[in-house]
Amino acid sequence: MDNLPGLPTLDRCAVMGVVNVTPDSFSDGGLWLDPAAAVAHGLRLTAQGADLIDVGGESTRPGARRVTEEEELRRVVPVVRELAAAGAVVSVDTMRANVAAAAVEAGARLVNDVSGGLADPGMAEVVAATGAPFVVMHWRGQSADMDSLAVYDDVVADVTAELTARVAALLAAGVKEEQLVLDPGLGFAKTSEHNWALLGRLDALTSLGRPVLVAASRKRFLGTLLANPETGELRPARQRDDATAAVSVLSARAGAWAVRVHDVAGTADAVRVVAAWQQAARRG
Repeated sequence: MDNLPGLPTLDRCAVMGVVNVTPDSFSDGGLWLDPAAAVAHGLRLTAQGADLIDVGGESTRPGARRVTEEEELRRVVPVVRELAAAGAVVSVDTMRANVAAAAVEAGARLVNDVSGGLADPGMAEVVAATGAPFVVMHWRGQSADMDSLAVYDDVVADVTAELTARVAALLAAGVKEEQLVLDPGLGFAKTSEHNWALLGRLDALTSLGRPVLVAASRKRFLGTLLANPETGELRPARQRDDATAAVSVLSARAGAWAVRVHDVAGTADAVRVVAAWQQAARRG
């Protein structure tokens, strides 16, 4: 895993499995809201080949309203603690500094913040103090408003520039460069065309010299691509896993550090095939 502090090192793209401890996430809301069910699901994903388990207690689907900090803590911390105690490498998906701090104390090894530290001014201080790897996602605003913010002159250049500015701000706040992972923020203030442009030019992000996380799993732009040609109806979220695995393959080949997915088994196999293929190509 690209020499991120506190994480194992792999010779292939890592797989981050998603555990949504929420009632309203876009593809599996409510399935894992019970802590015992969430822990069991996380362990199942680990057995299927996930290298990290990303636990989140707040939906960030388009239009979603925020939950209270107390509710997010109640949902997330027990699940993080149990998974970490069972040996899973746990990530916490949160925009709140206090939730990140509590989750790291409970055993989380990585903080995955879809706002890149913008939503909570205290996040940089927590990340700097814990030393945990930190995913800096490209973000322009909360889920309730983000569709109106999908305006770019050149989406690849703009996202790259805005992420570069976030990295500079985090470094100035005391976060170490070795902690940082970049995420283009697919689906967050992005149209389908924006998402495809960013995937097609993933090299613009990998060239910045930090590991890159790609989180395309089951997202709306895949549903749009696979829409019923007669009715225009989007492919349902839980029927987008084959397309997600294809994105995982292409992301791994393009140099992504990790892919974040709901359906782990197919992607876990896919990234291992990519690694074997690349190793054979290098041997000539």
